[in-house]
Amino acid sequence: MIKVSELLKNKGHDVWSIGPDASVYDAIKLMADKEVGALIVIEDSKLVGVISERDYARKVILKGQSSKDMQIKEIMTTRVIYTKPEQTVEECMALMTEKHIRHLPIIEGEQLVGIISIGDLVKSIIAEQRFIIEQLGKYISG
Repeated sequence: MIKVSELLKNKGHDVWSIGPDASVYDAIKLMADKEVGALIVIEDSKLVGVISERDYARKVILKGQSSKDMQIKEIMTTRVIYTKPEQTVEECMALMTEKHIRHLPIIEGEQLVGIISIGDLVKSIIAEQRFIIEQLGKYISG
């Protein structure tokens, strides 16, 4: 079973973040520029929330609000679910499915060391299954 720490070695430890007082518009622009679906919200070097495209769609657009007039702290998710580098990909997949989330910050000690998405987990599982299939094929063909 692949651990999150191994996944981060391949994916990288880049984490895009923004402050809670920034506008929602700035967050959406940064997500578009970096081609990510969520940002970590940091205040005084501390993780205080997550803002995602889902938050934007449900808490701004559907309520007829303006993203330029709203601050991130008004719509961000403050109860952040996270995991540790020693967790397995399968454990993270189960957690994300159970909690209906698509992005999972990785915390080691008190330090934010990365973030993974449901897409990262799916890619990892597919790669592992391909490897197993190749090995079984080699074993069968002798």
